[in-house]
Amino acid sequence: MKNISLNKGIRAMLYSLIIGLFLTPLLVMARIPLPKSISQQQNITGTVRDSQGVLPGVTVSIQGKSIGTITDYQGKYSITATATDVLVFSFVGYSTLNIPIAGRTVVSLQLQEDATNLQEVKVNAGYYSVKESERTGSISRITSKDIETQPVTNVLAAMQGRMAGVNITQQTGTGGGGFNIQIRGQNSVRRGGNSPLYIIDGVPYSSEEIGNGMSMSVMSMNTNPLNNINPIDIESLEVLKDADATAIYGSRGANGVVLITTKKGKKGKTRFSASVAQGTGSVPHFMKMMNTEQYLAMRAEAFANDGITEYPESAYDINGTWDQTRSTNWQKELMGGTSKITNINGSISGGSEETQFMLSGTYGKETTVLPGDFGYNRANVRSSINHASADQRFKISFTGGYGIQNNDQPSTDLTTEAWRLAPNAPALYDAEGNLNWENNTFENPLRYLKGLSKSKTHDLVANTALSYNLLENIEIKSSFGYTDLNHHESSTFPSTMYNPSLGIGSETSRIFYTDTKRNSWIIEPQLNWKPTLGVVKTELLIGSAFQSQNNTSLSVQSSGFSSNSMIYNPAAATNTSILGFDESVYKYQSFFGRANFNLKERYIINLTGRRDGSSRFGAGKRFGWFGAVGAAWLFSREKLLQDNTVLSFGKLRASYGTTGNDQIGNYQFLNTYTPSNANYDGVMGLVPSRLYNSSFGWETNKKLEVAIETGFLKDRIFLTAAWYRNRSSDQLVGIPLPGTAGFTEIQSNLNASVENRGVELTLHTLNVKTTDFNWSTTINFAASKNKLRSFPDLESSTYSNSYVIGQPLNIVKVYHYTGIDPETGIYNFEDVNGDGILTEPEDKQIVKDLNPAYFGGIQNTVRFQRWQFDFLFSFVKQQNYNVPRTLGVAGTMNNQSVAIVDRWQSPGDVASSQLYTSGANGTAENALYQYAASDAGITDASFIKLKNVSISYEFSERWLKNVNCKATVEGQNVFTITGYKGADPEFAGYGFLPPLRIITVGLQFNF
Repeated sequence: MKNISLNKGIRAMLYSLIIGLFLTPLLVMARIPLPKSISQQQNITGTVRDSQGVLPGVTVSIQGKSIGTITDYQGKYSITATATDVLVFSFVGYSTLNIPIAGRTVVSLQLQEDATNLQEVKVNAGYYSVKESERTGSISRITSKDIETQPVTNVLAAMQGRMAGVNITQQTGTGGGGFNIQIRGQNSVRRGGNSPLYIIDGVPYSSEEIGNGMSMSVMSMNTNPLNNINPIDIESLEVLKDADATAIYGSRGANGVVLITTKKGKKGKTRFSASVAQGTGSVPHFMKMMNTEQYLAMRAEAFANDGITEYPESAYDINGTWDQTRSTNWQKELMGGTSKITNINGSISGGSEETQFMLSGTYGKETTVLPGDFGYNRANVRSSINHASADQRFKISFTGGYGIQNNDQPSTDLTTEAWRLAPNAPALYDAEGNLNWENNTFENPLRYLKGLSKSKTHDLVANTALSYNLLENIEIKSSFGYTDLNHHESSTFPSTMYNPSLGIGSETSRIFYTDTKRNSWIIEPQLNWKPTLGVVKTELLIGSAFQSQNNTSLSVQSSGFSSNSMIYNPAAATNTSILGFDESVYKYQSFFGRANFNLKERYIINLTGRRDGSSRFGAGKRFGWFGAVGAAWLFSREKLLQDNTVLSFGKLRASYGTTGNDQIGNYQFLNTYTPSNANYDGVMGLVPSRLYNSSFGWETNKKLEVAIETGFLKDRIFLTAAWYRNRSSDQLVGIPLPGTAGFTEIQSNLNASVENRGVELTLHTLNVKTTDFNWSTTINFAASKNKLRSFPDLESSTYSNSYVIGQPLNIVKVYHYTGIDPETGIYNFEDVNGDGILTEPEDKQIVKDLNPAYFGGIQNTVRFQRWQFDFLFSFVKQQNYNVPRTLGVAGTMNNQSVAIVDRWQSPGDVASSQLYTSGANGTAENALYQYAASDAGITDASFIKLKNVSISYEFSERWLKNVNCKATVEGQNVFTITGYKGADPEFAGYGFLPPLRIITVGLQFNF
């Protein structure tokens, strides 16, 4: 019945619109007198909203008449009109809507952001904001309306596929897992030297990974600190890419800057918002593995190839010990579960003209697809308050967020076990419900679930900003930021992981754990002056920054416990060793400035400069100068083009400048000592671990960009095209030393140079725009080339096996695969130096590039009345490791991908895989490892992925009085189109869960 009523309501609304749009004009044209009820004046009221809630300040006018009003603090308006009038709703940054009254007395609606007016939207550029139309730098932006359609827990996941030049890869499907981000390529030869700078509400947030791979062994990489930020709290997210945008951050802008702005309160009545979502997660695709029939045939053929006629006693899968009719899909059994996802959010906000506030809270829980009771729990509380004096000259604001994470996972990801196990392996549990060891013939994979990877994180980020307008165009301000992070993680490997019949006790149990503490403070005083010099609008900014960060990290291994129940008590361990300890202070000081000149709103020059000092360098190299110049010409505002009906906007912009990099860790320039593992006469000694280098200084990155931005047909078609070139030099690396020096290397600036160049395209189109139906599309595309331009004495250094001049940094040097020997059936490879054997590195001369050749995304938003449909396709052209063909030696007691079925069987055969061997053929076994290290071990891993889809429906306020309610269905990683035969081409890693397909259903309330 409810569906029938809804359909009737929709039909009634359509009928009223038809009458209002067509019948009334026809009556007027025919000069037929209108009924009195239509022609008389009446009071029209309503509420205007956007995707976040009520929208104050919207202009409401009557089309063709000089009558108008604006919405109040509650988004409400009242205007006198006739039943035949058309209301016009307009607001900067939103689509203008023309709504026929059609006899109604209440007209409420929701405005949508639109490219037509987005040129007037202010973009956060860090220390200042700038109109989109007058921006001289390269800045990509997404807002809360993009983020809220995605059921994700890490802000980096919300950015995937939505920004040109920003490549983000999810590293695992385990809850709380990490992401890898690169903005316009890899600039540094150091793995840890390519992270962008994160700024949360004006506070720098360290991008350094926390923890240790051994103490969170279930993850493919160390814990990502951005897990502590709740995506639902984010209002907007800007990525600064070129020199003009990043140089004001000086030494920390080399790899780009990510600005995160959280939601704030708005003036108006007190508003309550709440949302709840329930969902599931699952592995979207399994690798195609051999079934029992194929597997046993492979094993039998392998023994026959090796000349073994009697199966060994340990060949339980084929000698009759295990049931040969049993068949289990171990991927479904071990990683085919369904994770349950719960997200609950609530907030209260409001305020007066002088004071606004907001308080929000979030709770989220995600279980695992693996067997067992594991889960990732998180809670966040965030608050903000803004106050201004009655004359608006003095302003103070505070933002703060506190997050807690509790992640309990197994110590080992079972993905490798799911690929490795024979399909006829025994059941996991015996008749009594205990782990089945099948008379000591079966290594039960569930034994790994006895070990745990656990982490607990507490994180605080807070900022206070004060400002005062000395004069109308002079403002002094200062911000005070503080962060505090406490993280503990551990991975346990108890004796209960082993077969009880082996009699292994708790004396073999082990635990690895890491404690990380990191806190920082920053003070940034600033002075802003905005004089107008004739026809030139000028903005001048000078400021300074003083920052201190304390880091403490302790990694420990303990073993030998009297009881497994004491495994978390280090005092109960027989053996304890310190794997690593770090206690350091990082101090940072800078002075920066900006001068912006805007002539006639057509010609713009933006100058930025910064002098940075870092405690990570020696006394003579601590300070460095960085700066940039950006220019823009808004050619569409020239008189010749102002009345152009096709070209609505046109801008040429260019920038050049220098940024720096000090992501090298603390005290690297000092000669340091570390405790020795040995003692002399009961005293622990010290050994030198690093040489002193007083000339150890900044990496520098010189950035050049040229771009054009054009809008057509009132910006309904908007295209941005950019070309960039970044060159990073003075690489901070370890320079090899001869063995006689007593050290293998010395940290120094190597005169090596890395170049990234590429093109970025962004196209936004407003395909359809009517009262009831809107459809917009955004396409972004990026193609880049990374190259090592120079590296002195590369061939004689320890980096000769890793890098090649003229090639990208992210490469692997491999053997060249020449095919299968038709007589022996074994893989063959090119012997480059002709010595008759394959040797490394002499015969590894083929270079394979693992960087994406191009990537991007296609996003569509379709709105029909109260329905909205959003979907995003991301695409990547790349190569990656050929996991299906390199799982192990085909024919041994390990299952294989079906790709191995096409194999060599007899002389003269042409096949894609070599002969099977049970392990007795050492030549074939060695050839498999060489195959994995050859160009055949790299394959095309390009894909198109439906990354995100969202369907929402906004209920009429008549159903829930004064309550705005929206129902949503959201999906992430919905499906993938690819020729890659592995589990997921996005991250082709061995032994880790691929990104999960997540589907959630939710309700949102605003009242």
